[in-house]
Amino acid sequence: MAAQRAERGPGVARRERAALVGLIAGRARRHEAERSLEELAGLADAAGAEVVLRVLQERPKPDPSTYLGAGKIETLAASAAETGVDVVIFDNELTPAQLRQIEEEVGRKIVDRTQLILDIFARRARTREGQLQVELAQLKYLLPRLVGAGAALSRLGGGIGTRGPGETKLETDRRRIRTRIHAISGDIDHVRKRRAQLRERRHKASVPTVALVGYTNAGKTTLFNRLTKAHAEASDALFVTLDPLVRRVRLPDSRELLMSDTVGFIDRLPHALVAAFRATLEETADADLVLHIIDAATPDRDRRIAAVRQVLDEVDAADVPLVEVYNKCDALTPDERRRLSDLDSSALCISALTGDGVDEIVETITSRLALDVRRVTLSFDPDDPADRERIARVYRHGRVVLHETRDGQVSIVADVPRRLVDRLSAAPRGRSARTRRDAAE
Repeated sequence: MAAQRAERGPGVARRERAALVGLIAGRARRHEAERSLEELAGLADAAGAEVVLRVLQERPKPDPSTYLGAGKIETLAASAAETGVDVVIFDNELTPAQLRQIEEEVGRKIVDRTQLILDIFARRARTREGQLQVELAQLKYLLPRLVGAGAALSRLGGGIGTRGPGETKLETDRRRIRTRIHAISGDIDHVRKRRAQLRERRHKASVPTVALVGYTNAGKTTLFNRLTKAHAEASDALFVTLDPLVRRVRLPDSRELLMSDTVGFIDRLPHALVAAFRATLEETADADLVLHIIDAATPDRDRRIAAVRQVLDEVDAADVPLVEVYNKCDALTPDERRRLSDLDSSALCISALTGDGVDEIVETITSRLALDVRRVTLSFDPDDPADRERIARVYRHGRVVLHETRDGQVSIVADVPRRLVDRLSAAPRGRSARTRRDAAE
């Protein structure tokens, strides 16, 4: 220990020593529980803890009092004392009663999976919006877990002049938390309304949106940076991106789109977090196309794919057109890449880190956004400022096939997204546009 402190130096705080606890209950398999515990170790590392002990317990169902059972809790307490554990992290959400009982038996700080994820989110939130969303989730988690003497001590007497000290500290804390939850919820409602206005403005500007989603640490931000030429923080760690990023991308056919990078998903993502981040995740539900980024090299990718799909269902984004993109394919052998291709021939196999296959993503985005198009012929007056703006929008959002100027009029034949036909061909006020639409079904 002294050597470790010397390596860290006097200015570096000691990392908390953590014990991880998992349960193999019901029909769960040992290898699944071990993978889940390995993911919990990654979460603990992201929270700044050093894992020094791992415990897996098999039993038909969790013990309602101590989760593991009285005998295993005693063993855990002894092991934690022997290894100098500061915090014990459970790979499931514990009830308030379990938290209190386990903490009393083990004599160490007890944290469950939900509280650990909330702690990481609190560390990583940078913007005011992200901090509000995380605080709301934390308060909703904390409220039912407050413990104290309860209502029995809130009134010490009866009648006028004998009402006692009023509220206990517990009641005061609960009231303050409820008041704060109400205030934050109001602030987040304002965020949601502002985001809705921005989305409406983008719709009026006819700019399509592509959202990147995926399991945490799948490589979304690395791909986002490569596609948008941005410099967002990317790291081989969990939950690096919390605050949504939106950047403009120009396609090879000169059209423009907006690409958004969202918070990474995780198995058993706390419901309070999904609810708190709904204002952010609505960006995904409102997108024209979703790119689901999948870590191709992880052995449990099917479980991770299912976790992402579950969250997409929760935020009403399941019906948005989706393209599956297998990232980190540079870590696969040729045989593994071939099996992946046989499994899903429509999926893309790329490496955001090396750039391999990224051009194919751009081609796929271009073709998918252009699938539902109509060929239209539009006439414009080049001397009219409104018409000049419409010409620019046609070039920005459509593929121009022919551009002619004759008798003081501009005629353009273009393939434009069907949802934008009426908007692009709408005549300025007081004048009728001459438009012929030829379906390009």
